[in-house]
Amino acid sequence: MRKPNVIIILADDLGYGDVGCNGSTHIRTPNIDRLAAEGARLTDFYASANVCTPSRAGLLTGRYAIRSGLAHEVIQPADTTGLPPDEITIPRALKPHYATALIGKWHLGHVAPHWPPTNYGFDRFYGLAYSHDMRPLQLFEADGPDVTAHDGRVELPRLTQRLFEQTMAFAEAHRDHPFFVLLALTAPHIPLRPNPDDRTGSSAGDYGEVVEEIDLNVGRLLDRLQALGLDDDTLVVFTSDNGPWFEGSSGPFRDRKGGSAWDGGFRVPLVARLPGRIPAGTVGRGLASNLDLLPTVLSLAGLSPPADRELDGVDLVPVLTGGEGGHDEILLFNNNHVAGLRTARWKLVARSYYRDMDIPLDGLPLLFDMQADPGETYSVASLYPDVLADMRERLARARAKYEPIAAQFPPHVAPASAKDHPD
Repeated sequence: MRKPNVIIILADDLGYGDVGCNGSTHIRTPNIDRLAAEGARLTDFYASANVCTPSRAGLLTGRYAIRSGLAHEVIQPADTTGLPPDEITIPRALKPHYATALIGKWHLGHVAPHWPPTNYGFDRFYGLAYSHDMRPLQLFEADGPDVTAHDGRVELPRLTQRLFEQTMAFAEAHRDHPFFVLLALTAPHIPLRPNPDDRTGSSAGDYGEVVEEIDLNVGRLLDRLQALGLDDDTLVVFTSDNGPWFEGSSGPFRDRKGGSAWDGGFRVPLVARLPGRIPAGTVGRGLASNLDLLPTVLSLAGLSPPADRELDGVDLVPVLTGGEGGHDEILLFNNNHVAGLRTARWKLVARSYYRDMDIPLDGLPLLFDMQADPGETYSVASLYPDVLADMRERLARARAKYEPIAAQFPPHVAPASAKDHPD
């Protein structure tokens, strides 16, 4: 049996509540909703970080970003750090069975040896070095070790369209061979630049316009896969790198992108469709993370995960097919700190922000019943002392395991601020 093609569509700063299948009432996403209806939707899916760089490191490696020295903040234009060259990424793990491409945003290092992305198992790269609010901004292209910078300004209003077109072209070029594409969009990260050719009249303003444009292009991608005869052979995953920033909906969850341990910064959409393998209409409620995409993709491809390193992700095929599975606990990092911990029912928040302070909350037990209070509004620590003790023990074990790893990497020094005003 042919190994499935894989396309992971990664939105940038899209909230849990910004898609119809998760309850959006302001933004229309019929094509993303179709993926959920014809496949699976996971209700408790977490990004592995609350900001961009560490979340993407976790997605590609199946390991918390603290293991690769990328847990602290995000890479800036003046930075010289990046994903360690010896990390095993999804495309590297799929070799030699798959043709592989990164289409879109990298944000895991733009100075050698962390650049270009083709150093990490991608056969092709077309996209940006980092977020589109950073300068200097250029489009790059690589089909091997040498990277070409495109001349001229990046046409932001049509960038989403162009990235989808590049993905469809790669699928067509490799239609006779299994392929993997990470389609890492730049939207709806600010600045918001709606495509004038795809105006939908969204009631959610420019933010709604760019999300509905993403959805339109998801529909076009599905149509192209159908026309190429690849529809039944392609796993299509849609998710986001973290919660929403200045606009967007985190659904019923508290806080937003970058917001320490609160769910609104981490809980993101995940829908996945693979006809014949993922039953239509599946709703998976197991704890899951973007760390799980590497072992899950390898499982569906009939390949083994790397044996020479510990993964933090697990195979989600049982959850995607309607069974039991997922994690016993999910760790929530804020920079190099384990700031919170989630189990199936309970959530312990151990750090938060107030004004310009990052505050440890070990002396203020914030224990939440996520079944009764998913918005994390009232601590029930005094009502469940045994649960609190267990969660604190779990937190202590996690901190002892992970936080010392940060000392193995050079301390992060904030670079000089780059001009970051959109042109």
